[in-house]
Amino acid sequence: MGRFLAIAAGLGILVAVGWAAAVGPWAWWVIGALVAAVIVLAIYDLTQRKHAILRNYPVVGHLRFLLESLRPELQQYFIERNWDGRPFDRDTRSIVYERSKGIHGEKAFGTERDVNAAGYEYLVHSTAPVPAPTTPPRVMVGGPDCSQPYSMSLLNVSAMSFGALSPNAVRALNRGAEMGGFAHDTGEGGISPYHLENKGDLVWEVGSGYFGTRTDDGHFDPDQFADQSSRDQVKCVSLKLSQGAKPGIGGVLPAAKVNAEIAQARGVPQGEKCVSPAAHTAFSTPTELIEFIAEMRELSGGKPTGFKLCVGSRIDVLAICKAIKDVGTAPDFIIVDGSEGGTGAAPLEFEDHMGTPLTDGLLTVHNALVGTGLRDQIRVGASGKVAAGNDIVKRLAQGADYTNSARAMMMAVGCIQAQICHTGLCPVGVTTQDPKRQRALHVGDKSERVKNYQEATVDQAVEIMASMGASDPSQLRPEFLLRNVARNEHRSYAELYDWLKPGELLAQAPESWAQDWARADSGTFQRA
Repeated sequence: MGRFLAIAAGLGILVAVGWAAAVGPWAWWVIGALVAAVIVLAIYDLTQRKHAILRNYPVVGHLRFLLESLRPELQQYFIERNWDGRPFDRDTRSIVYERSKGIHGEKAFGTERDVNAAGYEYLVHSTAPVPAPTTPPRVMVGGPDCSQPYSMSLLNVSAMSFGALSPNAVRALNRGAEMGGFAHDTGEGGISPYHLENKGDLVWEVGSGYFGTRTDDGHFDPDQFADQSSRDQVKCVSLKLSQGAKPGIGGVLPAAKVNAEIAQARGVPQGEKCVSPAAHTAFSTPTELIEFIAEMRELSGGKPTGFKLCVGSRIDVLAICKAIKDVGTAPDFIIVDGSEGGTGAAPLEFEDHMGTPLTDGLLTVHNALVGTGLRDQIRVGASGKVAAGNDIVKRLAQGADYTNSARAMMMAVGCIQAQICHTGLCPVGVTTQDPKRQRALHVGDKSERVKNYQEATVDQAVEIMASMGASDPSQLRPEFLLRNVARNEHRSYAELYDWLKPGELLAQAPESWAQDWARADSGTFQRA
């Protein structure tokens, strides 16, 4: 290493001397200034105590930090293959970008994926495909106790708060939702003026901080809730129990980020730390949860009201089902968030090692509702890495009624997956409150892209269903989705998972569910 640096330094000196001799006397002043700067930097590196590499390799050690800072971009643009990038591979990102621009996202010369690899999943087409419906199917959300049901699209904007997103990003998403006739979930950060500006349909999410409907001490305020939920633009109300990126913990918005606009939307003091508790204070048991949802529905004037969760224990899900039976009313919908989801920042341990992935969480909720005879009353949404038409169809075959997407919608408004959302340095103005960075996001152009992306993706999902012989999502079945469990062996989802019959848990729970069903208690979320 030392020999290499000595040779490099010698060559640098020779080049500098030759350049100075050729250019003229003033060049020696430039070289002198540079040499002085290098000497000062070297002295600093040798005396500082934070970085061992700089003490041993003054000046040149900074190259290590420079290359490290460029690593994500080099990996994403020059090293990763089209199909193996994370969180979203290049093929998926290209589909979103192209469809948002009105290009169909087609590709020539066949797939690059190893279709025989274990874990590869594929949908089964029919020998007798049916014509695709001219109008994409929609899902009516609203159970027996709902007086204002809502017609939901197969793909909607998932929960992302103002504050996490810039004003222009919120504007573009909501305007795109209005143009395309789909729903826009507000996230738990309250309803901001930017959500209301373009009149797009809203799903108002209420989290444990009760932002936009809270008392001074942070508890739920029914009067504020009734006022906010009475807006015509608010079509549904979603109570957030947990989220895929960080299930089981709350969040903190530092005081420095709580500006006047965020404070007004959330109903918190400006310039003070804003805390989302891990648990709700309005309820503490499954029964109280269902009663609270019923109260929210009544306060909203009968609008569809439900909850979102990243599934943890199957016992908790069954306890909620028992509470629904005991109370005698049901949420109108349940949104299942997968642990692979998440647009914001979270501790790495929670992102990588906590929560149930969407497939297993979705199947747990769907089967629990079927087994307790509640599935016909409750619609199920799926949220977690939904980006392409096949993602929608897979989730419908696994038991969902509709899907939500966050990160793909962010890409439709210009996100480049820089993965620095939490720093305020978003290079395209999507996840920043910096006015200079926000202005890069042109609302008129990006809202059109959001609308184009959603429309093309739903159309592709409908076309896939038609090729499978289904003209409506209700005709999809788990045997239509297969997975390679080994290079020479595959199984359908009908074979891979237990699928309960309507009311089976109430009659005689199967052995694989019996223990959890017996332990589930509508009076507690405790598993002891």
